[in-house]
Amino acid sequence: MNSAKKTADRLIKKYPNRRLYDTQTSSYITLSDVKQLVLDNEDFTVVDAKSEEDLTRSILLQIILEEEANGSPMFSSGALSQIIRYYGHAMQGMMGSYLEKNIQAFIDIQNKLTENSKGLYEGKPFSPEMWAQFMNVQGPMMQGMMGNYIEQSKSLFIQMQEQMQNQTKNMFGATFPFVPPVPPVDKV
Repeated sequence: MNSAKKTADRLIKKYPNRRLYDTQTSSYITLSDVKQLVLDNEDFTVVDAKSEEDLTRSILLQIILEEEANGSPMFSSGALSQIIRYYGHAMQGMMGSYLEKNIQAFIDIQNKLTENSKGLYEGKPFSPEMWAQFMNVQGPMMQGMMGNYIEQSKSLFIQMQEQMQNQTKNMFGATFPFVPPVPPVDKV
């Protein structure tokens, strides 16, 4: 049995002139090329050529910014504003985890649909065109399903927040009697 380890991430160096150099192909690449690596599920790391600082997140955010500016954005201004409000907030870590888990749940649903659809199209997975056709027909049902999931997730998040408030009140209530009571969380 071959126990060869997976090769290390593809290394891309970013130079001061803002050019990206792919060390695997020994060539300069564009942000579009990096986007294609993401779409192809290739693992890569982007580092500053001089300082060796990891710039992967920065490059990924730059790709998202370009995608949001061109075509149809995925995030509304309101959603982006809400995300920004969580930076520096006590719940920042939980918000990141919450978003990550919801994106993973969406991916899991898509993978399950893809797996279940293989028999429909001669064992081939859905292409982007097939997904577009599927979503035109099944879109309302999918939105309803995702809406139910989001409502359940929202309820869970509110329960978690209430538990944290109660624990905080119980922990500090006797020690610090001057702490005002925590108002209940609005259930929308």
